[in-house]
Amino acid sequence: KRGPSGFQEMMMRSALLLAAAASASALHLGGAPQGGLATAKLQARGTGALLRSAMPLKVAELEHIKGGAPAAADEKASPLKLMLLILGWYIGNTAYNVYNKKACALIHAHWTVAFAQLVVGVVWTLFLWVPGIRKTPILSMADIKSLAPIGLFAASAHGGSVLAMGAGAVSFAQIVKAAEPVYVALLCLLVPPVEVKSALAYAMLMVIVGGVGLACVKEGKGVDINMMAFGWASFANLAAALKGKLGKDVSHHLKSLVATNNMSVANTYAVMNMLSAAWTLIVVILAEGSTLKAEWAHATAKVAGSEIIKNVVLSGFFFYLYNELAFLFLAEVGPVTSSVMNTAKRVIVIIACAIIFGEKMDRNAKLGAAVAVGGVFLYSLAEEADKKAKAAAAKAKVAAK
Repeated sequence: KRGPSGFQEMMMRSALLLAAAASASALHLGGAPQGGLATAKLQARGTGALLRSAMPLKVAELEHIKGGAPAAADEKASPLKLMLLILGWYIGNTAYNVYNKKACALIHAHWTVAFAQLVVGVVWTLFLWVPGIRKTPILSMADIKSLAPIGLFAASAHGGSVLAMGAGAVSFAQIVKAAEPVYVALLCLLVPPVEVKSALAYAMLMVIVGGVGLACVKEGKGVDINMMAFGWASFANLAAALKGKLGKDVSHHLKSLVATNNMSVANTYAVMNMLSAAWTLIVVILAEGSTLKAEWAHATAKVAGSEIIKNVVLSGFFFYLYNELAFLFLAEVGPVTSSVMNTAKRVIVIIACAIIFGEKMDRNAKLGAAVAVGGVFLYSLAEEADKKAKAAAAKAKVAAK
């Protein structure tokens, strides 16, 4: 095993590689940084827009971190840029999970940890907005109100993930979180507009459920579930599914306004991060406000406060940055490549965290992880094939008229 110094050296190298990827994604050929904060521009927009102003756009994701006009539809990212984005995404995601687990192990105030991580992202965003490195969003109060509920779901998804990984093994939490497509499919049947998946897609969901179930069966012990970790991971899955479902129809609206409101993928994520921080602060005050001072004193009696702060700040930095890099990469590639990369990412995180934290995974846990993650990949392929078939059917129907 690596000693503490070896581990820190590895993380520092990872940070440098991640910074290189971020720099590569920020390059905008033919564009230039925008000087100064944009002038606030309030527009009268409909207030009944809960489902019309929230999630990142597919086309807006092509806009680079400095802002500017979206890339042309036929403009392809260079192999070097894609490689750096993948590298930054994977390293950032793994580093986040490592530092998040270390922070949660040092202080038992996990909603506070989640909030502090989001605050790091807010500081990073302001660092880009104030000097004009990135265009500042132009939002009305109606826009912010319509975004707020989606920010609540984003805060719930993040907080649930932090608490799940703080309550148990990171590898187990990641296996449970692989079941998010199951929640998405159920919501598609319950929340209008109703979406019915193909029979093959539903079959793959059963594979995912089977994999998670297998991972919960310990050899010689039977079913052995860390209910706290399982419950919070499931809560995060439900929140993430709600965020995706309610934000799905919004992308078309933001796509038509991105040229005037500066809500690129990076800025959309930044605004959502700020709203998530605001919602999480409320939970911190209600759930941990009365005990936070005592918990800090208890934690710092065992370890230096600077060590706690270091792990919280680094986890927040990597959390924010890996999400931006992931969005930029996924916008540049097709759905199949996206599925492959997402699947590989989860496998890497599970294996890396199991090794770094010495989390023992018995045969059932390993097999269950493989089945669940593989099921997610196959489900995404089945869903994409279903979308293509429906699009072709709709096209043929129009042509027949």
